[in-house]
Amino acid sequence: MDAPLEDLGSTFPGRYWHGLEDGRIQCDVCPRFCKLQEGQRGLCFVRARQNNQIVLTTYGRSSGFCVDPIEKKPLNHFLPGTPVLSFGTAGCNLTCKFCQNHDISKSRELDKLQARATPEMIARAALKTGSRSVAFTYNDPVIFLEYAVDVAKACHEAGVKTVAVTAGYITDKAGEEFFSHMDAANVDLKAFTEDFYNRLCSSELARVLETLKYLKHETSVWFELTTLVIPGENDSPSEIEEMTGWVAENLGPDVPMHFTAFHPDWKMMDKGDTPKETLIRCRDIALKNGIRYAYTGNVHHYEGASTYCHNCGDIVIGRDWYELSTWNLSFDGNYSGNCKSCGTPLAGVFDGPAGDWGRKRMPIRFE
Repeated sequence: MDAPLEDLGSTFPGRYWHGLEDGRIQCDVCPRFCKLQEGQRGLCFVRARQNNQIVLTTYGRSSGFCVDPIEKKPLNHFLPGTPVLSFGTAGCNLTCKFCQNHDISKSRELDKLQARATPEMIARAALKTGSRSVAFTYNDPVIFLEYAVDVAKACHEAGVKTVAVTAGYITDKAGEEFFSHMDAANVDLKAFTEDFYNRLCSSELARVLETLKYLKHETSVWFELTTLVIPGENDSPSEIEEMTGWVAENLGPDVPMHFTAFHPDWKMMDKGDTPKETLIRCRDIALKNGIRYAYTGNVHHYEGASTYCHNCGDIVIGRDWYELSTWNLSFDGNYSGNCKSCGTPLAGVFDGPAGDWGRKRMPIRFE
């Protein structure tokens, strides 16, 4: 039953924790394994020890809701052209110095979370706005797992799909539950060296790679990868060669890769914007290494934003920013998109003609 909004508490019993011999409690949601005394919070700030258990302190509270184009997540092969109801909470379990959502993910002020909504309210809002899916985004949904899972359940009951935008830094056990409720995901593959992950994110590349292999080989989640390309940090041709080669070998050629432009932000104001030419080079390397769908992002580049048939080379989905300009897909009885020119299936989730949401953004308020 949908609880009255005024009765919706912000704390909620957490899952995935255990007590230690020294009296501390260890949070087991992410590989950071924060060990907490009574009253302490984990690095993510939203998971805390209260009354000798781990609780989520932001259940039912959000930094805001907005209807976006699904391509903004970015997902180019999941219900193209459709609207997605997006929201996040506060905090993060990584410490990325280049975070471009730091006002949300690095927030330590819970009073910024003014929007309150039950899972059922979110599902109804998705239906009312015509959103085909709900995205957990803006900050990593791993840290609000219990809320995200409950929202996903309500959405699925209403026929609405779910999307996770995540860095993939999650433990095996928690990941099994979390991803079992997701229809799609965009995972940040931030770089391809442990040095980058350790120095700039306080995390581990190896753990993220395990998440990616799990998603590919043990789930039905459709997922795409995004790398924010930072000048002088993760943009060398050799690193992109290694990264894209690993993806092709371990995840296969059909996992789309997005190479997006960095702009100075948060604690990396000393770096310049990523040149478009660098993104094009990354895309070219990915294609050369067998990745069938490679994209450039955060720049205006029609070729790099569009989708091409890997068999005949014809354009199948043209994109001008978030506007779909070309649609050359036909459908068989199972609604899998096929190239109109040669009939080759396009990897992804398609269930009919393209949506026409375009580049609109529509903020949502819950009364």
